[in-house]
Amino acid sequence: MDGRQWVCSQARGDVLEIAVGTGRNLDAYPPDVHLIGIDLSPAMLGLAKARARQLGADVDLQLGDAQALSFAAESFDTVVVTLALCAVPDDRQAIHEAARVLRPGGRLVWLEHVRSPFAPVRWVQQVLDPLLVRLEADHLLRDPIDHIERESFTVERLERSRLGFVERGIARKQSHSGWPASSRLTAEEISSKTVA
Repeated sequence: MDGRQWVCSQARGDVLEIAVGTGRNLDAYPPDVHLIGIDLSPAMLGLAKARARQLGADVDLQLGDAQALSFAAESFDTVVVTLALCAVPDDRQAIHEAARVLRPGGRLVWLEHVRSPFAPVRWVQQVLDPLLVRLEADHLLRDPIDHIERESFTVERLERSRLGFVERGIARKQSHSGWPASSRLTAEEISSKTVA
């Protein structure tokens, strides 16, 4: 399963895809999710809408900025980002916004180009980064985990490609009590653990 398919297969419930682009991920989502996709580019959204029609996909595609989401706090169960944070001007703010719109226990699922932990690969990235930022607005030396760990997330899964420059992961938003919602025990579970 490729990275995009893996990320989209993790989506549950009310889903927001940030930087949906041309809609390349639309056919990879589980059929039972309620999907909203945003993008900053009207041209990209036009292509995504055409793709959604072609696929018969029930998706709400909207103009939107990852750095200033128009949705109320705690609106989504899953936020998906694939190969987009490397191009968002302020990736820290985009992750902060993702945390804001996720419900407690909701998940941020991502696939990104990141800075490699391996010096020879990172050196090539450092050489190419200024050129790619200028030509493509593509930052090769970012890593979303830097910002994810500063937000109210618990990283549940983090995987890297062999050379370390592609990363995918899942982070769960902590509940208001500070624990991931999936980690809270019910009263029955607590009593059964103390009795046993």
